[in-house]
Amino acid sequence: MQKIRELRFAAAAAAPAIFALALLQGCSLPGTAEPLTLQETLPLPERWTFASEEGQSIELGTYWALLNDPLIDEFVAQAREQNYDIAQSLAQLRAAEAGLREARAARVPSATAGGGVGRDFGDLSRDEFQFSLNADLAWELDLFGRISSSIDASRADLAAAGFNAADLERVVVATVAIQTITARSVAAQLDFARRSLANQDDNLQIARWRNQAGLVSSLDVEQARTQRAQTAASIPLLEGDLVTAANAISTLIGDPPGEVYARLLADPRDVPTPPLSNSVEAPADILRMRPDVSAAEARLVGDLERIGIARAQLYPIARLTGTVGTSSFGIDDLFDVITGNIFASISQLIFDGGAARARVDASRAIADGSLAAWQQSILTALEDVETASVDLETSNERVIALVEASDGARNAAILGRSQYQAGLIDFQVLLNVESALLSAETSQISAEAARAIAFVQLARAMGGGWRMPTEQNSQDRDNGQ
Repeated sequence: MQKIRELRFAAAAAAPAIFALALLQGCSLPGTAEPLTLQETLPLPERWTFASEEGQSIELGTYWALLNDPLIDEFVAQAREQNYDIAQSLAQLRAAEAGLREARAARVPSATAGGGVGRDFGDLSRDEFQFSLNADLAWELDLFGRISSSIDASRADLAAAGFNAADLERVVVATVAIQTITARSVAAQLDFARRSLANQDDNLQIARWRNQAGLVSSLDVEQARTQRAQTAASIPLLEGDLVTAANAISTLIGDPPGEVYARLLADPRDVPTPPLSNSVEAPADILRMRPDVSAAEARLVGDLERIGIARAQLYPIARLTGTVGTSSFGIDDLFDVITGNIFASISQLIFDGGAARARVDASRAIADGSLAAWQQSILTALEDVETASVDLETSNERVIALVEASDGARNAAILGRSQYQAGLIDFQVLLNVESALLSAETSQISAEAARAIAFVQLARAMGGGWRMPTEQNSQDRDNGQ
C-alpha cells in the first residue's frame, strides 16, 4: 500500500506540469498559409479562343461509346480492370492511405508493455522465480502544429495519389481508344491494298495479253509489274503495323499478345465516325474536371504543409512519459505492489549548425516548385483543349475533301481500266489513275482515323475517362481529424 501511495503522489506532483502543457497545446501555430486561389496565381480566360462552347455536350464518363465500336467498349472495360499501370497506382494510393493513418496515430499516446521471469543463482539467492510486468506510455503534445501539419500533408498526399490514379486511368482509356482506332485504320488500309493488288494482277495479265498480241510494247508489262510489286511490298508493312497496334492494346488491357489481333480480324469494321458538333465547358469548369490539375494542386497543398512541419522543429517539443510496473516472487502476489511515475518535459533546439532552418528553406523551395508545376498543369490543360478542338475541326474538313477525291479517283479508275482494255489509252494513263486512287483512299482512311483520334483527345483534354478510385472515399473519414 505504501508503493501505491507513492504512485499517486508522483501523478499528483506532475499534474501542474501536465496542465501547463495542455494550455500550451491550445496555442499551436499555424503550419503555413493557405494556398493562393487560381485567379491569384494564374488568371484564366473567360472564353476559349478556338474551342466552341456550342453544340452537343459529351458524356465524359463514357465518351468512347459515342464511337459506336464494340471492340473499343470491350477493350476500355478490360483495361480499367486489368491494366497493370493502374494497379500500381492503386497500390500507391493504398500506401498513401496507410501513411495518413500513421500520421494520425501521432496524436494519441503510444504504449508498450513487457514482462519477464528470472531466478537468481548463488549461495545467498532465493530459491524462487521472480516475475515482473511493466508498461511505458509516451505522448507528444502538438504545441506548434507539427503533428497537425503532418496529418494535413499526409491527407494532401492521399488526395494527390487518388488524382494520380484517376489521371492514369484517363490516359489509359484514351490510349486504348486511340490504339483501337489506329488498328481499324491499318486494317482498312490493308484491306484496300489487298483489293488494289487483285486489280493490279488483272492489269498485269491484260498488259501481257496485249503485248503478246502485238498491241502494246513490253513497256506496259514492265510498268504493270512495277506497280504491282510496289503495292505487294506495302502489304507486309501494313500487316506488321496491325500486329504492333494489336500488341499495344494487349499490353494496355493486361492480355498476352495474340488474342486482340484475332478479335480485330474476326470483327472488321470501318474507322469509327465521332460526333462532330461538341460543346466545350468554360475553361474554369474544364480545369475542375482534370485530375492532373487536381493532383498538382494537392501536391502543392502537401508541400505547403511541410513548410509548417519543418518550421515546427525550431520551436519547443513537449512530451509526457510514464511508466508503471510490478514485480514479485510468485504469481499470486504479483499485483500487490505497483509502482509508477509520470514525467512532463519540454525540449528546445539550441544549435544544430543551421540544419533546421535549411530544412525550412528547402521546404519553401519545394513548395515554390510545386506552385510552378500546378500553374504549368493549368496551361497544359488549356493547350490540350484548344489544340484538340482545332484538330477535330480541321480533320473533319480534310475528310470531306478526301471523300470527294476518293469518289472521283474510283470513277476514274473504273473508266481507265475499261478504256485500257479497249485500247483507247496507254498504260501510263491507267497507271496514273490507279496511283491516284490508292493515294486518295489511303489518305481518306488516315484522315478518318485522325478525326476519330482528335475526338478522343478532345474528350481526354476535357477531363473524360476517369473515375475517382474507391479507396479515395476513405478521406471522408478524416473530416473530424
